[in-house]
Amino acid sequence: MRGYPSLRRMNASSRMHFFKTLSYKRCFVLSPLASTPSTPMVFGKEVHLGLVLLGLFGHCLAASPPQFTSTPIPISGLFDNQAASVDGSADFDGKGSSFDSSFLPPGPWNYDGISYDLPQTWGSQPDNVIANGQVVRLAKPVSVHELHFLYAGDDTGNEFVANFRLNFSNQDSQPVQLYAKNYYRWPLLNDGAIQTPYNFVNHGADKNWNKTQIYQWSTSIPSEAELESITFPLMNPSHRLHLFALSLSESTPQSSNSTPALAIRRMRFTSRWELVDGVRAQAVEVTLANTLPSRSLAPQTSLIGIHQLTITGDGIRTLAPGVIHRLVPGDQARVDVLVSGSQDGILSTIHVTDANNNSVVESSGWPATPLVENWTPDADLLATHESPSWWKQAKYGIFIHWGVYSYPAWASPNNYAEWYTWDLHNPPDASNPTWNHHLETYGPDVVYDDFIPKFTASKFNASSWVDLFDRAGAKYFVLVTKHHDGFALFETGNTTNRNSLKLGPKRDLVAELLDTAKREKPDLHRGTYYSLPEWFNPDYAKYGFGPWPGGLAHNAFNSTEIEPYTGYVNVTDYIDDLQYPHMLDLALRYDTEIMWCDIGGPNRTLDFAAQFYNHAMASGKQVTMNNRCGAVPDFDTPEYATFGSIQPQNWESSEGMDPFSYGLNSATSASQYKNGTTIVQTLVDIVSKNGNFLLDIGPTAEGEIIEPMVTNLLDAGSWLAHSGDCVYSTTYSFQGSQDIDPPAGSPPARFTRTPTTFCIIAFARPASGTLVIQKRLPVLPGDEIVFMKPGGPSSPLEWEMDEGGKLTIKASESDLNEVQFAWAFQVRYGQ
Repeated sequence: MRGYPSLRRMNASSRMHFFKTLSYKRCFVLSPLASTPSTPMVFGKEVHLGLVLLGLFGHCLAASPPQFTSTPIPISGLFDNQAASVDGSADFDGKGSSFDSSFLPPGPWNYDGISYDLPQTWGSQPDNVIANGQVVRLAKPVSVHELHFLYAGDDTGNEFVANFRLNFSNQDSQPVQLYAKNYYRWPLLNDGAIQTPYNFVNHGADKNWNKTQIYQWSTSIPSEAELESITFPLMNPSHRLHLFALSLSESTPQSSNSTPALAIRRMRFTSRWELVDGVRAQAVEVTLANTLPSRSLAPQTSLIGIHQLTITGDGIRTLAPGVIHRLVPGDQARVDVLVSGSQDGILSTIHVTDANNNSVVESSGWPATPLVENWTPDADLLATHESPSWWKQAKYGIFIHWGVYSYPAWASPNNYAEWYTWDLHNPPDASNPTWNHHLETYGPDVVYDDFIPKFTASKFNASSWVDLFDRAGAKYFVLVTKHHDGFALFETGNTTNRNSLKLGPKRDLVAELLDTAKREKPDLHRGTYYSLPEWFNPDYAKYGFGPWPGGLAHNAFNSTEIEPYTGYVNVTDYIDDLQYPHMLDLALRYDTEIMWCDIGGPNRTLDFAAQFYNHAMASGKQVTMNNRCGAVPDFDTPEYATFGSIQPQNWESSEGMDPFSYGLNSATSASQYKNGTTIVQTLVDIVSKNGNFLLDIGPTAEGEIIEPMVTNLLDAGSWLAHSGDCVYSTTYSFQGSQDIDPPAGSPPARFTRTPTTFCIIAFARPASGTLVIQKRLPVLPGDEIVFMKPGGPSSPLEWEMDEGGKLTIKASESDLNEVQFAWAFQVRYGQ
């Protein structure tokens, strides 16, 4: 594990063309409206802004006017930093780095249907503000449905949290947590709204060829009261947040006879598909919004009962409609409509009808794109690939770090045990805890490769493993097939003999596990981790960087000696003759469904991805690839970290059951492992924010999963057996993942939803059988609320909601006592 900036095997011209086209490809284009910009008035650190409807301008093919509108909030009066220049003279990060202005789109600019006030010309004046507690006051209070940001961090390390504060007319104040990403980052993810091929460094003297990005993030806003102002975060100087533009989408004013105020938020033709009557149907993701303020919650202002979404257009046929059962004021719902016949250049129409087939909403002019059935090594095309529906619905997977490092199975505090050989050599002296441990335990004459025969897998039983994963409630697993030490657990042909067939176990461990899972647990999806670089492979030296230098290691106790690289076979080129063939074998021969790369660096990922996706398509499967393969990723992978707020893109957090390590670490006591409570609550928190949880275990060198890990996995599985309907195949609640300010004595809670249910998962046992939620939820008269428990849900519970939106649920003490770890209440929508 661990990260480092990814590199490219492209020449400068190829990079320039790729990124310049990529910068604009994600524009959701809507035709212009009239605009009348206002002039901000600056008073000290505050800027008073008139809210005016600016046009929605795009840089792509125009379509019909949107029903969902946005209003840019001009903040140029606060600008105190210049991010972009044509020659590198700007100083975005305070260290001489900046964007190349030639790649940045002129304003007004539209992305994801939202209009932003960007500079008409970049490169000659300040173009962003560094957040430092400034207050943006609106000209008049307004009820806001959604708030939108264009931002970038200037740290080159990990993401960081930026807490905005929303100030309302009723004197209430609430935080909004933005989990900020940096302008260039590792691992790579194609999630920037604006993407450029590099950034200038040293005031233009050089270029850093990491993709450089400006990000867009939208969040729901409580519309119980009208918004008066926004207070920017006070940031740590090492984590500076730059804001380029803000925009808001107002709530629709409620009238005395209000009905739902419905608008199509977005419509997106995806790369996902499902079989419908033997036909491969493309999933079109449609987001429908009810833009009335949330305080308007009532049956007459809500969409209630079955409503179908269908799509028409020249040649487009709906094979399976999307269905929405509930949409309350201030809420949004995403559904898939399955279609055939979509083609480039076709403008489509979305229809929303009620149970009697009466039209409720109709919106035209949405550009269609066809389902890709033949992938080529083209970055623009491959970047449209996304994680399949099964991965998005699975939510929970098991990570397995198992290899030669499982024999020493040791790391100093806060370090990774799978990094044993690297840590042993860095630094090779008594200041290094791993060096000292090795000297005391094995002596100076034992090198890392002497552990290879000790990695026996003698007790490994693939059937037992996959049965455990299934009983633990996991829906997929990812096995480490080769870590940075270069020892592979699969057949590597003539690329290297450093593998588990020629050495150690003398078995194809990858084939045993994946084939057993396919045969015995066909619904358990199979994934493979693969490290692109190797620490000490001689052939990686010409590509080496940072902690992955390549080249043989010097003995940690005698620097004049070179350590062996057991099983090494000389090849002409590491990437062409080892890395790329390995990845293809895992995809084509071992039939992996998840390619989970690590580290990035030089690669042939574009060539690999095309073959990976075409093989899956020919096999009738859908597969996915993470953001550490160096190009065209499907999902983000924070490591021992989770996002603090809902993220609209696909993401997966990985953590070891060990609090500090993925590989087995004998220095960690069993009491330190994540127990059932931690596993379940971490999973629920991640799922409530649109993520997946990949929980790691570290087996022994013999292939045993130790008893404390087994127990904790099964504990979490026991909870998922009765409450999993609030986790699997759910999505996040647009109005927020949790009760931000629970009443005194009430436990923290998270929210998930399906088309027909809404779940409230409390993280502590409700006191005296009463759960109180202060946040207004999509609960209406006629709904049933049940408690999820062993043996099946409870009978419908008593509940009430007062005029202020406070929800009170009564449950029996005996039912609550049957459950551990988390307490799930499921709202079942009435008709």
